Amino acid sequence: MTQDQITSMVERCIQGAGLATKKILSFEEAVQFTGLSKSYLYKLTSQQRIPHYKPSGKLLYFERDELERWLMQNRVSTTDEIERKAQSYCMKGGRR
Repeated sequence: MTQDQITSMVERCIQGAGLATKKILSFEEAVQFTGLSKSYLYKLTSQQRIPHYKPSGKLLYFERDELERWLMQNRVSTTDEIERKAQSYCMKGGRR
């Protein structure tokens, strides 16, 4: 590895560590935090499908905790969980 590559790697690590402690993220930081493309994140904000803030009416900001909750929504159950629910449902005679 060259000195430039090492320096670049260290800078990326420092940037990533900074995101973990920030409460409010800029648009660019939100892209990095979520791993979404810029165009897709813009699309989600324009469709009001992701929580965001526009205090100046132009710049987009995001609350890190809200992004984490948004990313973790719509959990998919494992096959074991589905099987347990099905067994429980059948044992109750199809009633809740």
